[in-house]
Amino acid sequence: MKIKRPFIEEILKDTYGDDYQRIFDKAPLIQYLDKKMGAIDRGCTARRNLANLYAIYSITYRYVNDYYNDKDSYSEFEGYSYSELKDFCNSRYGGERLQNHGYNNRAIGEFRNKTETKEDLFVIKDGKYKIFPDYMYAEKVDISKTVNTIIEKFIELIKTKDEDTIGIIEAVSKEESLEKKREALKKQLAEDAEARMFEIISFAILKRYYAGKTVWYGEEKSSVKKYNLRLYKTGRTNANDGGIDFVLKPVGRFFQVTEVGRYDKYFLDIDKVMRYPITFVVKTEKENEEIQIEMLEELKKHYGTEISSLKSYREAIEEIITLGDLNEMIDKFSEDDITEIVKEIILYFNLEMNIDDSEDEKED
Repeated sequence: MKIKRPFIEEILKDTYGDDYQRIFDKAPLIQYLDKKMGAIDRGCTARRNLANLYAIYSITYRYVNDYYNDKDSYSEFEGYSYSELKDFCNSRYGGERLQNHGYNNRAIGEFRNKTETKEDLFVIKDGKYKIFPDYMYAEKVDISKTVNTIIEKFIELIKTKDEDTIGIIEAVSKEESLEKKREALKKQLAEDAEARMFEIISFAILKRYYAGKTVWYGEEKSSVKKYNLRLYKTGRTNANDGGIDFVLKPVGRFFQVTEVGRYDKYFLDIDKVMRYPITFVVKTEKENEEIQIEMLEELKKHYGTEISSLKSYREAIEEIITLGDLNEMIDKFSEDDITEIVKEIILYFNLEMNIDDSEDEKED
């Protein structure tokens, strides 16, 4: 079985020498980590998922001190309490706001799917958790220390990547001319941008774009007033709750950030809000018309030529905003606009990636 992450292969070689491949082949837990750590790859568009990794780490971290190379005692052990495990996760880099997702059935099912194993990742009893004992071993070799080393190295790489990203964004506002600032900001918008980063940047751009526009609104003719449009972010990008991403007040316009080609997700998003009109912000260089044609073809696959269904879905797509549209908005921004956009990106990047600048990472 091929090892995907070079840093994992290096750790295994340093630890097990010529036996490194055999250990990997016999260790589903390490295989799972290898498949889960693609977020550090250059050009990776996947969302990172620290919840599952920290759930594992919260147990292996304690296990090393309590049950290393003592399988019999560990097998009799009922497990660690959820509260202490969650406290540990929340004290790690990027884990401050993590909830219970790493310990739920979805995470357990993912482990089975990625490793083709039969036993659940966690043994859960009376609100206590431990990793299934066999997964702590590759044949007779206790791999828990290696698991910790791999996760710690991954977090180190993620932290470096985050710092590099912030540095790149901060550099945008430091460019010498307005044109260079615009071009530097455009470079952050690409089809291969990481999903959460694209959502953050597109929000910052759209928020600034709509901030310069006004509408007249009132319940009665005599109470009509002029209001500035204001875009709100309705949730966190890693919530994975399928909710609407942005809403524009006071007009009540919904925005959903997505990727081209996933048209079944478009229809699902539309259905979730009872076919209320949605503006889709799409990470693509394709033209709006091309996307609409592709979407219509996909609709026909689902609903045939049923006019009422086709009409209701088409009317539920208020607008499609692409990379080209976002770049056109950037061309209209002033230096002050770009400075504010950069501040907004950094603010939400720190929030979304669970980075707290106010304190150093806590130790257990």
